[in-house]
Amino acid sequence: MALPVRSARSDITRWDPASEFDRLSQQMSRLFEDQWAEVPSILRDGFTPLADLEETDDGYVLEVELPGVKKKNITIELDGRRLVISGERPEDEGRKGWLRRQTRSWGRFHYEVVLPDNVKQDGVEATLNDGVLRVTVPKGSAGQRRQIEVK
Repeated sequence: MALPVRSARSDITRWDPASEFDRLSQQMSRLFEDQWAEVPSILRDGFTPLADLEETDDGYVLEVELPGVKKKNITIELDGRRLVISGERPEDEGRKGWLRRQTRSWGRFHYEVVLPDNVKQDGVEATLNDGVLRVTVPKGSAGQRRQIEVK
């Protein structure tokens, strides 16, 4: 008995791991929104930038990766020992071609850390160089809420 002849090309479906990951990501987002709607939107809508926190003898040094973010789009607040960095990285509007793949994060960001010891409110400094935000917080006694200007 002869088997029907089929074109090998018609039965093959190419597997695309990127589209599979996108599908899984969308399903997880829907699950998160359905199950935990009361969670603040910053946790769902924004991204958390990569950061390192170093403790020195004098205080703490936090370095946050924020390439493409301007100083005016960064807010830094210190409330007691809680340091909060937030802002927005605008998406590149100048694209002319088709975006085939996107792995960089755009939009709102939020980074929050509670420092292990009390800190001095007045000695906090922040600089932005080459896409890295560096916040230096000296150790000290308990303080009050303060907003820090990026230099």
